[in-house]
Amino acid sequence: MAEDYGSDFITIVDEDGSEFELEILSTMEYNGESYVAVIPAGDDEDAELEVSILKNVDDNGELILEAIEDEDELETVYNLMMDQLYEEDAEEDEE
Repeated sequence: MAEDYGSDFITIVDEDGSEFELEILSTMEYNGESYVAVIPAGDDEDAELEVSILKNVDDNGELILEAIEDEDELETVYNLMMDQLYEEDAEEDEE
């Protein structure tokens, strides 16, 4: 349904001050935390897509995205996120 309104894009700034535009594939809540699946934005259809899962963290009232350090947490959230994305694709195919 989100595609009815277009994709969501965000721009993030890394520790070195470099900006990156990312396309948001999906978001989810798990164990009271918020996660987002993103890919680099761009029109290069030949490039291999690398999905990154980032965690929303409250930093003194400001929400920031950060990498998930815990391997078990990352694996669990990644699997749940991929299941959610495939489920969304299957629903779109049925329509």
